[in-house]
Amino acid sequence: MTMTEEPEGFRSGFACFVGRPNAGKSTLMNALVGEKVAIMSSRPQTTRRAIRGIVTRDDAQLVVVDTPGLHRPRTLLGERLNDLVRETFAEVDVIGFCLPADEKVGPGDKWIARELSEARAPVVAIVTKVDKVSRERVAEHLLEVSQLGDWADVVPVSSVKDIQVDVLTDVLVGRLPQGPALYPSGEVTDEPEDIMVAELIREAALEGVRDELPHSLAVVIEEMIEPGEETSSREVLEIRANVYVERDSQKGIIIGRAGSRLKEVGATAREGIERLLGRKVYLDIHVKVAKEWQRDPKQLGRLGF
Repeated sequence: MTMTEEPEGFRSGFACFVGRPNAGKSTLMNALVGEKVAIMSSRPQTTRRAIRGIVTRDDAQLVVVDTPGLHRPRTLLGERLNDLVRETFAEVDVIGFCLPADEKVGPGDKWIARELSEARAPVVAIVTKVDKVSRERVAEHLLEVSQLGDWADVVPVSSVKDIQVDVLTDVLVGRLPQGPALYPSGEVTDEPEDIMVAELIREAALEGVRDELPHSLAVVIEEMIEPGEETSSREVLEIRANVYVERDSQKGIIIGRAGSRLKEVGATAREGIERLLGRKVYLDIHVKVAKEWQRDPKQLGRLGF
């Protein structure tokens, strides 16, 4: 189906997932899209951008926007990420509020519920990670969530076990206006390649690191050099990336003993990048210190925030 052949009654529009850090938003978006378009980590606050995943069906096109976790910010970066979430949910057709079933409804959820009570768009409460708890616990959690606000719907799901993901898609699509497709059929994201490459490197660097490091980690793609270009020295796509941390001690964690950890990061990231781009790449990663970049407006701007 092309963008000009939609049947009568075709729906199209935007949904966004909102929730506190580590509520399963990115995993859920990937499950809806059917491909990995957002990086995932067990570390809270992994998502730093509003990333779009595109679900195209015969009757609708749903563009899902994954957002950073809403939280009480301690840095300028945290404030900017919260602003990004608020800007996103002010513009979409339907909002999905994600609350993980394996954690009690807490003060953070109640704070977000109050924020969403002012939203223009209808809010669907999504109970995520239902595969991790008993049916009795899911029922209790659904009751707690129902009492949090005046939701358009409440849907329990598991992204990992594919429980009710199609039901959630139907619920979200049902809230979209009628209109033509917004993207060509077959596209799964509109993220630029260099941003997705940087995210895959950050995902690889986050694996197995200590709690404080994820917030201090940023990745910038300096160059993507095609074979045959003047600066090219290789027969494959050459990617030069800088990983920024805030302190020398963090640089040591990323590099590891005799560079062993950085080699692992590079190998993992390269595998993901080659799968994403469908071609062989040479990946050159350097680790640099940008002191206190999360609190410095100039450095935040240079790092893309």
